[in-house]
Amino acid sequence: MQRGRSNSSFRAPKTVWFWPLVAVVACTVAGLGIAAGVMPARTAKVIKPPMSPPKGMVWIPGGTFLMGSEEPEDSDARPVHSVTLDGFFMDRTEVTNRQFAQFVKETGYVTVAEQPLDPAEFPGAPLDKLVPGSLVFTPPVGRVSFDNPYVWWSYVNGANWRHPQGPESNLDGKDDFPVVQVCWEDAAAYAKWAGKRLPTEAEWEFASRGGLVGKRYMWGDTQDGESANLMNNWQGQFPAENAKSDGFARTAPVASYPPNRYGLYDMAGNVWEWCADWYLPAYKAGAAKNPQGPESSYDPNEPNVVKRIQRGGSFLCSELYCRSYRPGARGKGDPRSATEHLGFRCVLSPTDR
Repeated sequence: MQRGRSNSSFRAPKTVWFWPLVAVVACTVAGLGIAAGVMPARTAKVIKPPMSPPKGMVWIPGGTFLMGSEEPEDSDARPVHSVTLDGFFMDRTEVTNRQFAQFVKETGYVTVAEQPLDPAEFPGAPLDKLVPGSLVFTPPVGRVSFDNPYVWWSYVNGANWRHPQGPESNLDGKDDFPVVQVCWEDAAAYAKWAGKRLPTEAEWEFASRGGLVGKRYMWGDTQDGESANLMNNWQGQFPAENAKSDGFARTAPVASYPPNRYGLYDMAGNVWEWCADWYLPAYKAGAAKNPQGPESSYDPNEPNVVKRIQRGGSFLCSELYCRSYRPGARGKGDPRSATEHLGFRCVLSPTDR
């Protein structure tokens, strides 16, 4: 059940479980592009951190880079444009179950996936379908067409951050795994509580590169068998056969793989990460300094559903189907929808202190 707020032109589909898959399709297949990379560095205003990094964060020095992609399949990552960023701090890892649990304990926060669905958001939907829950990866048996992502996703009653795969699942032994089943609103609430914020899309892309110039991936230009040692993604025939060469069938504990040159872990794979920006299918042309993204969202593929940016790919990204673990690849999703492969991390500017 997609939880995006309805508007006057929205009508729930006859098959109401279809809607939660909207964000999944977008964030699973979107953003297969290759960003242009980091330019020969200009000197940023702040090179060294103005203070010691807050606990669990690393300093991203800022600079100027080319953001975007010229690859044919990346129509929503154009034009390639110059972006200049001031320095900022970023969480070393994705926010973990342990950290999110502390937030919930101290605030009593209830995630969107745990809340009853409002019939006003889903006019015409049967009341027995309006149950709290979220999307869970459900691998099919045998090979299936990539044209129909719905065969490997299910809306599960009772799926939420405490029970990522439904009521029978739990977080036992997973304190250091990334929290999932959190929508953008949940992530923004956590960031505010922590005295931080969600990264802009430009900040996320710049940080993910770790200072490498013009590289296809976050570690270099090629992907081969060794990349299984660099990130958590899907190896094998997606979505039915996972060789688990990286050691995990689904999410992995944070920092299970080497960091990039800025000391950031899991900027490729594991879980998608929410960014602050609204989604538009193109970038604003021209140079930009500390861009905050567009003021509103529009997705021509779903004009009645607003979207926020997601970055980094997930454990479901496959070389055969989705390579969105590359720095320039873009994802998008309804800010009130959550999935099993979607989390976040936070940032902090020195001026925010």
